Amino acid sequence: MSAVRQLPLPLPARTALGREDFFVSPANAMAVAMIEAWPTWASRKCVLTGPEGAGKSHLAHVWAAQSGARIVPGDTLAGADIAALAATSVCVEDADRIAGDEAAEAALFHLHNLVLAEGHALLLTARRAPNHWPLALPDLKSRMLGTQAVALPEPDDTLLAALLAKLFADRQTVPVGDVIPYLLTRMPRSYRAAQAIVEALDSAALARKGAITRPLAMRVLETLEEGRNDGAP
Repeated sequence: MSAVRQLPLPLPARTALGREDFFVSPANAMAVAMIEAWPTWASRKCVLTGPEGAGKSHLAHVWAAQSGARIVPGDTLAGADIAALAATSVCVEDADRIAGDEAAEAALFHLHNLVLAEGHALLLTARRAPNHWPLALPDLKSRMLGTQAVALPEPDDTLLAALLAKLFADRQTVPVGDVIPYLLTRMPRSYRAAQAIVEALDSAALARKGAITRPLAMRVLETLEEGRNDGAP
């Protein structure tokens, strides 16, 4: 009887967001320590910054599980019930993206004041530190500038290897052999690149109904490099 070949299926990615799923390396250890020490935050507030894919949302969920906080996207603040949100600790994700939105800035200002007045904690995630946010509301700007910030930098090799493994696992796939070590020696050192490479490899493997192998990784890296040289995003 011939062996049945198991073909890859287009399963949805399921991001693991538990503390045990967040790999700690020297690159992100300071940020992780700050999140875990949240009861000691100065003025009970903190801004977590980092590039796309750095793990800000993951750490926000870790913090919410520890603190009992609610997580709210910054772009929904203008229509939110601020008093209800302030009944517990709150994490505002992508807080920097509300800059210039008068209603959202006013909502964040009131949320900031009310959460702290109620004795709760406030975490904000952003791409950059508050001094780079083009906020229009002076009172909000001063409060954000007075908030301690901690950054998630681009990954070191140890973290990048763990990130690739996690991104593959989120897509319920496992690369063959030395694919991850091969990628580490040839890919750009960024979270965004890791996400793009894993997505491209997964799509290519599904299209070919095969495994993620080193030859496939070589072809995908060449294609992505050609795209960058041609000016593709």
